[in-house]
Amino acid sequence: MKINFKNLLLSVVIITVAFTSCQKGDLISNPNVAAESSTIPTSLILNHITANLMKEEEPIISQVYKQDQFIVSNYPYYFGSNSYSFGPSANMYDQIKYCTKLEEQALKQYNSKTNNPYFALSKFFQAYSLIWYTQRVGDIPASQAVNSNYTNPKYDTQHDVYKYALSLLDSANILLSVQITSSNASTKVDASGDIFGLTYLQWQKVINTYKLRTLISLSKRADDNADLNIKSQFATIINNPTQYPIMSSTSDNLVYKYNSINYYPPNRAGYVPYNLCENISTTYMNLLTTNKDPRTFVVATPASALLSSTTVADFNAYVGEDNSKSQSFMSNFTADGKHASLNWNRYFSSASGANAEPYTILGYAELCFNIAEAANRGWITTQSASTWYGKGVDASLSIYGITDGKLLTIGNGDGTKTNIGTVTADVVTFKSKIAYAGDNATGLSQILTQKYVAFFMNSGFEAYYNWRRTGVPTFSQNGPGIGTTDNMIPYRWQYPNDEKTSNSTNVNAAISSQFGGTDDLTGKMWLIK
Repeated sequence: MKINFKNLLLSVVIITVAFTSCQKGDLISNPNVAAESSTIPTSLILNHITANLMKEEEPIISQVYKQDQFIVSNYPYYFGSNSYSFGPSANMYDQIKYCTKLEEQALKQYNSKTNNPYFALSKFFQAYSLIWYTQRVGDIPASQAVNSNYTNPKYDTQHDVYKYALSLLDSANILLSVQITSSNASTKVDASGDIFGLTYLQWQKVINTYKLRTLISLSKRADDNADLNIKSQFATIINNPTQYPIMSSTSDNLVYKYNSINYYPPNRAGYVPYNLCENISTTYMNLLTTNKDPRTFVVATPASALLSSTTVADFNAYVGEDNSKSQSFMSNFTADGKHASLNWNRYFSSASGANAEPYTILGYAELCFNIAEAANRGWITTQSASTWYGKGVDASLSIYGITDGKLLTIGNGDGTKTNIGTVTADVVTFKSKIAYAGDNATGLSQILTQKYVAFFMNSGFEAYYNWRRTGVPTFSQNGPGIGTTDNMIPYRWQYPNDEKTSNSTNVNAAISSQFGGTDDLTGKMWLIK
């Protein structure tokens, strides 16, 4: 792997990395550019790493949110298909290489001491990168992945990858905690290098909140892998808030900020006029309208053809489209007006995304639901599932600025009008319809459902991963729109083609041990068996 650090110095956010294999090789000096032994500002390397967390997260127009079944494309020319075309996966080993370089430079610039924030953040980003990849494909190289002595690194079992990643997250928390004082807790770690602009304490909260996400994602393996201590690790974080601080409000969210230069995605490449080429998915829309959820009026615009017989306040006017349906049966660019679309004013009218909710990579609402799920499952006894369930709902509503009695302006679908009516938010009725049923299977389903709703257009594939793990909510499939041989949603991606070329022995062994020798999209990895 070769990294041109002269180019790194010239570009703060976008850096081109050339490599021939996903994890092998070394950071070889290029005689035509600055030597690898040169001092590179840690801020510059951190800037690349933090920006690279947006690897798959691109709101609104991204394929991710079709596969999360939040939106559905009805016109392929502008918004592509709805197919679950999970081919060869990407990976994030380039991210890990930059983490290694960050640690090298931090040692050089901080007098060979590891008690600096860059070491802590490096451990977090390494864990994040490994988990990002393993949950897509299964077994991956981890223990040998960053060691250039291994040109063909072995594949660690997914169990061992998670064990290693969890230890990295624990190290990240410890390394950061020893640096935090009352005087610097609210100070930004690196105002110029960290695109998220988080403080020391906020980064520690992110690390532990992310660890709770990781632990809850292991729920299917919590009872048969004693060495991972999944339940006890979760409880340890919850029961020791001083040692393991977690997010305490939406102000702690890991948020990607758009502006007039870094355009909000719908304003790119002339997409703005074509909002009617995609609809809200029935999977998501039905959960809102069935429960009389006021978020309906914020994220969506009613089906125009239905307004002649009803009003914008009628939940029945907000009709979703089915992701599994063939696009030939969906509305095309000359929309028939029978389905709900995204609220144009909210998502398409501002290049900076000024009217939309902030894009969250990891947030407080999800944390609340994760704690509620753990309490419902009996992992923790000191917290109330009902309380945290309610906090999660409130946190999600607050992202949209919804309070009981607030007047909500309803925008249209294509931007030709700025206002087609108003609705008064009725939060009381909504909450009565989703009242927690107790620490039972119904209550767990409610928690998982409201977590899914809170994931709308954020957090990458988390909505899909939670469905894959729990089956909640029910995703639409078994139709031609799914795009697979059997019209069923796949459980994984395939291994990258370059790995099959350069590390064939090890990748083939991993495929054989997990999936019987076939790099099968329908194969169930250890994580979800």
